[in-house]
Amino acid sequence: MAVSGKKASKQFSSSTTSMASDEDLQIYCQPCDEEGPRLPAHGYCTDCKEHLCHTCFTAHKINRLSKHHTLKDATNMPKVLQQPSTSIHTGQSNVLTTSCLKHPQEILKFYCNDHTEFLCSVCVTLEHQVTSCKVNYIPDSSGDIIDSKEYQVILNAVNTTSEKFQQMVEDVKNMIYKSNSSLKDAFVDIKKFRQEINQRLDELERQAEDAAKVIEQDNKKHLKAVEEICEDITKSLKISADKIKQLNTSKQANKLFMELKLAEKTIQNVEGKAQQLLSYDIKEHNFQSNDVILNLFKKKKSLGTLKSFNKKRQPIQIKSRQSSHEGQFRVKTSKDEYNCNITGMTLLAPDLLIITDHYNNAIKMVDTSSKSVFDQLQLDAGPLDITRVTSTELAVILPNIQTIQFISISSNKLVKKHAVKVDVDCQGISCYQDKLVVSFLNPAKLQILDMNGTILTTIDGNNIFRSLGDVISNRSSIYVSDLGMKTVTRLNWQGDVIGSYSGMSYPRGMSLSDDGNVFVCDYDRNVVEEISGDCSTGNVVLQDLKGPVAVCWCGETKKLYYSWDSLDNFLYIYKLS
Repeated sequence: MAVSGKKASKQFSSSTTSMASDEDLQIYCQPCDEEGPRLPAHGYCTDCKEHLCHTCFTAHKINRLSKHHTLKDATNMPKVLQQPSTSIHTGQSNVLTTSCLKHPQEILKFYCNDHTEFLCSVCVTLEHQVTSCKVNYIPDSSGDIIDSKEYQVILNAVNTTSEKFQQMVEDVKNMIYKSNSSLKDAFVDIKKFRQEINQRLDELERQAEDAAKVIEQDNKKHLKAVEEICEDITKSLKISADKIKQLNTSKQANKLFMELKLAEKTIQNVEGKAQQLLSYDIKEHNFQSNDVILNLFKKKKSLGTLKSFNKKRQPIQIKSRQSSHEGQFRVKTSKDEYNCNITGMTLLAPDLLIITDHYNNAIKMVDTSSKSVFDQLQLDAGPLDITRVTSTELAVILPNIQTIQFISISSNKLVKKHAVKVDVDCQGISCYQDKLVVSFLNPAKLQILDMNGTILTTIDGNNIFRSLGDVISNRSSIYVSDLGMKTVTRLNWQGDVIGSYSGMSYPRGMSLSDDGNVFVCDYDRNVVEEISGDCSTGNVVLQDLKGPVAVCWCGETKKLYYSWDSLDNFLYIYKLS
């Protein structure tokens, strides 16, 4: 029996043809012959084309997947092993051989559609009964899978998903490249900031040295005067002494008497002169350091911080702000011929604001702490806009003479430097990392220039702009107020439009907030609106104003300064929270 059983198994596993000898007529259960102990066949399933033992035969009539199959008992079953269905067993490679992870002795033959899991017969019996789960026998379900629609759909999905993840790698590479590039820009900013600090410290050092040199020069002048007076007195007294000696030798008593009295009077006079010379206040000096500067460097742990931001972000929702009016202060000075027309502002420090007075052809340096103008510089024409170049240098646009005038600050004084020419109808000016951006009213365009006035890029209006006003810029963006289109337009430094905020009435001056948002004066609506950096959303932060023209934000004090086109000579201050 053992020998005939082996022959039957061997023939089935190799060619599954009929047995050829009488001694091989014993047929075994084919499912059990594959996975477990060899048991005699008790019946046959014409659908599965398999001989079954008593247990498998009984289970075949109960299992939902096979209870409709046609079964033959031991009397009517084929007496030889049958060739399995071609659709189920196309060759040795199509035989199911994957072991179940839960039951390693069992082979995975079923698939549960409800739980999307492969199952063995034990899994089906214990956890996925046919009464609760939709379970398919894999050979029954796989017959039409070759070149099927499901094959095409899933293969396409696999390829699409694969491409998606390949593209993800490229996208991440690109984003990391941009991140590293932004770090290079940050390194440049760090160096530039350090240079600005050094420049300011050098300037303060020169101021201290200049003060010491003034005292030194005064001392030299006094010493020279003393030396000259004393030398004259010494010569005069020597002449008097020689004459007294001569008269005494020649026995000229009368003349000697008179010369002695003159000498006595001269001595009295020069004694008083000596007291006068010694009364000059000559002091010694030492240097006392500025503790504020010293403590500032001691307290600060770093030059600044690297701020992270996401290039791809959802539209930013502008938070609502509470505003409170903190008063106003007068910026008209005795030098002004007309009422003020403040059209531009820039902040150099929380307490140092620079403003342009268009009608009085002047720029003014304002101490926001004392609310006073402490220096004023007259220009060749009325300035319209102003931008910070460094901590001690400014650039002012003069439309009437098509000029950019550079201004420096030295010893708390505004000083004119060089100037460069630009095209007609220039309106706004902004600076970022040694690049100037200038807006033009008509024809509407933007120009990017270097510090010598060389045009690097021109962005023509065409269908983008109509009539440009103010312009501001940062590392990634250029914002321009379009009076004709009634929008604020956002561009990158290559000149591509990457955002636009509509709904404005007559946008004028702008200022960047510390978190990348933009404050915009809407002249006709009498409001100042804060719009997101991507120009997707906005909120009104100040309303019921009077024709706001220029605006400037101080992130450290959370104060917003604005002027209005009324020639009332005042700047207004609001606190935002």
